[in-house]
Amino acid sequence: MLRRRFLMLPVAAVLAPRAGRAAAPQQPPDPELLALLRKAIRDPRGFRDRFAAEVWLMDMSRRLRNRVPDPKLRIEILEAAHYEARRAGLFPGLVLAVIQVESNFDRYAISRAGALGLMQVMPFWLKEIGRPDANLFDIQTNLRLGCTILAYYLRRSHGNLRRALARYNGSAGRRGYSDRVLEQLSARWYRQ
Repeated sequence: MLRRRFLMLPVAAVLAPRAGRAAAPQQPPDPELLALLRKAIRDPRGFRDRFAAEVWLMDMSRRLRNRVPDPKLRIEILEAAHYEARRAGLFPGLVLAVIQVESNFDRYAISRAGALGLMQVMPFWLKEIGRPDANLFDIQTNLRLGCTILAYYLRRSHGNLRRALARYNGSAGRRGYSDRVLEQLSARWYRQ
């Protein structure tokens, strides 16, 4: 049975105009973002530099041990986060900070708005990209879509990380969410 966890702040609420209508967007999704998500979901590649990935995995595994005690699950999350962040052109530590704020590494987290998984992706995206049966509790799928969305907002915000994070969270114009992610990035997921 899936564990359910209700989060105070819905992730990617920007993707759902109202919490009551979380499963279906009020306006059609941005065509550019939709095309990026469709392309991203088809990309099956893995790590390019295995040695660098292993060094990173060892360090981050130590940092994540208290939140994800199961070593197999911890490595699965870290491998997917590393790869999906790099694939989307993001710093892997940033993705880990977003995950910490969004779901505290609970892969079965469900927000009040209906966002799912580690990066709290709204389910309507699956239908929009032609994958209605995909599982947002699947680590790879969730991180693939979440990283693609975050990278898109970063590009649309002309590299302004605070704005991109606020758009990802649906809190544009407010700093609280962005400040929490950046605080976690600085405190726990910083560069080596």
